[in-house]
Amino acid sequence: MNKTFFLDRDGVIIEDENYLADPAKVRLCPGCAEAFRQIADAGYQIIVTSNQSGIARGYFSWKEVKAVETHIEELLAMEGAPKPAAWYYCPHHPKGTVPEYAMECNCRKPKPGLLLQAGREHKVDFQHSYMIGDKLSDLKAAFAAGCRSAALVLTGHGGEQIPEPLDKPYPTAENILDAVRKLLAIGQ
Repeated sequence: MNKTFFLDRDGVIIEDENYLADPAKVRLCPGCAEAFRQIADAGYQIIVTSNQSGIARGYFSWKEVKAVETHIEELLAMEGAPKPAAWYYCPHHPKGTVPEYAMECNCRKPKPGLLLQAGREHKVDFQHSYMIGDKLSDLKAAFAAGCRSAALVLTGHGGEQIPEPLDKPYPTAENILDAVRKLLAIGQ
C-alpha cells in the first residue's frame, strides 16, 4: 500500500486561471517544486485529482487539459521536482453543454470518486494519505475517501472559503509548501 498526497491542480499546484486551456499561462504556485520534493523525500506518491468542468461546458478539450498537464510536468522538472504518479480529472458538470459530460457523477469533488479510483489503481493506503485543496469540496472528498487529514491552502479559491467543521479537523496553510509541512508533521 502506498502513502499518498492527493493534490488539487488549479490554485494549489498552479496559479488559478479561470478555465485554463493555454499551457503558456501556466505558473507554478509559490513553493510548489519544493513541496513536491518534500513529499517525495518523505516517501509519498503524488496524485493530482482535479474537477475540470470546462470540458463539460465546452470551454476546452481533453487535448488542452493534457497539454496543460504536460507543461506543468516540464516546469516541475526544470525545478528538479518529481512529476505526479498520476493525474485524475472529472470532466462532468450537470449544467454542461457537451452532452456526454453534462451529468451528475460520482467523481466530481466533493464526491470521492476520483480519489477512490486512484486508490484502486495506485494501491493507496488512505489511512496514511493526505489531500491539499483550495476548496472545502477538495477536503470533503478526501475525508469521504478515508484520508487521514487534509489542508486548505489560501491560494486559489482558498481565501474565499468560509471555514466550517468537516468530518475531521484540518489545517489552513499559506500555500502548498506550508500545507505539506503541516501535514507531514501530523504524520510523525
